[in-house]
Amino acid sequence: MDEKEKKECLFCKRTEEQIPLLQLDYKSVHYWICPQHIPILIHQPEKLTGMLPDADKMEAG
Repeated sequence: MDEKEKKECLFCKRTEEQIPLLQLDYKSVHYWICPQHIPILIHQPEKLTGMLPDADKMEAG
Protein backbone atom coordinates (compact mmCIF):
# COMPACT_ATOMS: atom_id res chain seq x y z
CA MET A 1 0.00 0.00 0.00
CA ASP A 2 1.20 3.47 -0.80
CA GLU A 3 1.88 5.34 2.43
CA LYS A 4 0.21 8.43 0.93
CA GLU A 5 -3.00 6.52 0.23
CA LYS A 6 -5.83 8.20 2.09
CA LYS A 7 -7.88 5.77 4.16
CA GLU A 8 -11.54 6.70 3.88
CA CYS A 9 -14.84 4.85 3.70
CA LEU A 10 -15.60 4.20 0.05
CA PHE A 11 -19.24 5.14 0.68
CA CYS A 12 -19.30 8.11 3.07
CA LYS A 13 -15.68 9.29 2.61
CA ARG A 14 -15.09 9.65 6.37
CA THR A 15 -11.45 9.04 7.28
CA GLU A 16 -9.78 6.85 9.87
CA GLU A 17 -9.48 9.99 11.99
CA GLN A 18 -13.28 10.27 12.10
CA ILE A 19 -14.48 6.67 12.33
CA PRO A 20 -13.02 3.16 12.57
CA LEU A 21 -12.40 1.64 9.15
CA LEU A 22 -12.14 -1.94 7.98
CA GLN A 23 -9.93 -2.90 5.07
CA LEU A 24 -11.65 -4.59 2.15
CA ASP A 25 -9.45 -6.28 -0.45
CA TYR A 26 -11.09 -6.76 -3.84
CA LYS A 27 -9.47 -7.44 -7.20
CA SER A 28 -5.99 -6.91 -5.67
CA VAL A 29 -6.85 -3.40 -4.46
CA HIS A 30 -7.31 -2.17 -0.88
CA TYR A 31 -10.55 -0.36 -0.14
CA TRP A 32 -11.85 0.89 3.21
CA ILE A 33 -15.35 0.79 4.63
CA CYS A 34 -16.77 1.96 7.93
CA PRO A 35 -18.92 -0.33 10.10
CA GLN A 36 -22.02 1.75 9.33
CA HIS A 37 -21.81 0.90 5.63
CA ILE A 38 -20.96 -2.81 5.79
CA PRO A 39 -24.70 -3.62 5.52
CA ILE A 40 -24.77 -1.79 2.18
CA LEU A 41 -21.89 -3.94 0.96
CA ILE A 42 -23.79 -7.07 2.03
CA HIS A 43 -27.42 -6.24 1.21
CA GLN A 44 -27.33 -3.44 -1.39
CA PRO A 45 -23.99 -3.67 -3.22
CA GLU A 46 -25.48 -1.91 -6.25
CA LYS A 47 -25.36 1.31 -4.17
CA LEU A 48 -21.55 1.06 -4.42
CA THR A 49 -21.61 1.28 -8.21
CA GLY A 50 -18.89 3.67 -9.31
CA MET A 51 -17.12 3.27 -5.97
CA LEU A 52 -16.29 -0.45 -6.13
CA PRO A 53 -15.58 -2.24 -9.44
CA ASP A 54 -18.43 -4.47 -10.64
CA ALA A 55 -20.61 -3.58 -7.63
CA ASP A 56 -23.61 -3.56 -9.95
CA LYS A 57 -22.92 -7.23 -10.76
CA MET A 58 -22.65 -8.38 -7.13
CA GLU A 59 -25.42 -10.48 -5.66
CA ALA A 60 -27.00 -9.16 -2.47
CA GLY A 61 -26.72 -11.42 0.57
